[in-house]
Amino acid sequence: MKNRTVRLHKILATTIVMMGSLWFATPAADAQTASTATSGWGTYYRLFAANSPWNSRPIKPVLGNNQVKKPLFNPSWVPSITNGNYSTAVFKATSSDQPMTVYGTTSAGVGDPDTGKFRNVTLPRWPNNVVPAPGSDGHADIVDSVTGIMHSFFKLKKVNGKWTATMYAWTRIDGSGWGDAMHWSQGARASGVAPAAGLIRAHEINDNTPHYTHALAVSLPHHTLSNGILRPAYVHPATTTDSDAIINTGLIPMGSRLMLPENFDAEAMSTPQLRKIAATLKLYGAYVVDRNYDTAFTLYVESGTNFNIMPNGAWNNAVVADLEKIRAGLREVVSAKSWVDGNGATLGGIARGNLLSMRGTWVNPGTTVAGPGTFDTWQQAVVFPYTAKKLSQINYSTGLSKVSWAQVKPGTPLRFTAQTTGGASVRLQVRINNVVEFDTGYLLNGVSTTFNWPKNATGANVVVQSESGTYRGSSARGVLTLN
Repeated sequence: MKNRTVRLHKILATTIVMMGSLWFATPAADAQTASTATSGWGTYYRLFAANSPWNSRPIKPVLGNNQVKKPLFNPSWVPSITNGNYSTAVFKATSSDQPMTVYGTTSAGVGDPDTGKFRNVTLPRWPNNVVPAPGSDGHADIVDSVTGIMHSFFKLKKVNGKWTATMYAWTRIDGSGWGDAMHWSQGARASGVAPAAGLIRAHEINDNTPHYTHALAVSLPHHTLSNGILRPAYVHPATTTDSDAIINTGLIPMGSRLMLPENFDAEAMSTPQLRKIAATLKLYGAYVVDRNYDTAFTLYVESGTNFNIMPNGAWNNAVVADLEKIRAGLREVVSAKSWVDGNGATLGGIARGNLLSMRGTWVNPGTTVAGPGTFDTWQQAVVFPYTAKKLSQINYSTGLSKVSWAQVKPGTPLRFTAQTTGGASVRLQVRINNVVEFDTGYLLNGVSTTFNWPKNATGANVVVQSESGTYRGSSARGVLTLN
């Protein structure tokens, strides 16, 4: 659908500057229990938590005026609901599957925005039935049912018996399905989400329900998407967008939720497939996750489903007219009276997540020598090996989020919480021009402290320190949220 090579290099460059990513996931032990389930939220069949933006819906939404535009260069092109070249399939890895290494298309390795590096990626379990989408994007998402992690690849291909890809990202299937302010790119879509997010899944198509039970994923062309000048290029919950978003000429930001108005007649659609899609767009809507080329909108269906919006595969003018009605009706959600999650429980809003990172180089204090403790992307923590003597390390490169909607304003109340294992501890300092303004001290697992971001924050930055446990392996991370 589009080439993300430029975006990938910008992501990696920006990542090194940001040096930040921390996902507020369910603790690993709990996640493993949930991930082996065959039903319920946060599983292979029902991705993400009940309170994920994907599984939550607005009550009495207020819709804006910005419209999804018709094709600019190809007037005859109709909106697309595709399970083809630019969609993806979701593969399930089980405990019996064997490890697999995915190599880069160059000697540098696979681009990994979370670590800010190119590296070869080894997954502990790889299903035998993995088939990337045949389009140039080569999407494939693999759900590890043991760890509850979904692994996403961009331009995945098997060459001479060896798997290669240009980009790798991951997200938890029991999480939000979006990046938080620091783990800002959790998939191969331009908005930072996994291609599986918002998919119409194979098992949902003929499940005898009037609508899908989650928001859908939609892409829009550049002349509908905003460029960051008159309006933001992306909004919450999206955490990133295309590196060349400046070429966009529309007004709808990446990450917007689009919906059909309450008075849209979904039952008047000409086919059961369209009636179900329209009903979903009235109830849950669709999140803008990517950019396409000159197609008014594209919704995504899991690859290999033989889903065809045209009856019997033949051109149908009634379907074309219905797609045009949907296009003309879609609008941004600008507010809502309230929100409910997938279980029908009222939400206070969509959580904005963590602002702090553990990514970067962990060195021995007072030196530039990297210590034995290292950042682990899947744990989002600094991980220490077994040691009989307490190890102390510091990360000067950790920073607050550069995501536009997550900027911390002067005087903002914040909460810092330690999440550690094996007796490790973690400490946060706020420094202004290298003078310590605030210090949490070393905190053990579960301990929190609150403080206000400095009112005169010019030159302010954060430094994170950690001490290991002893006589066992240990890990530490800190979570910084709005208080």
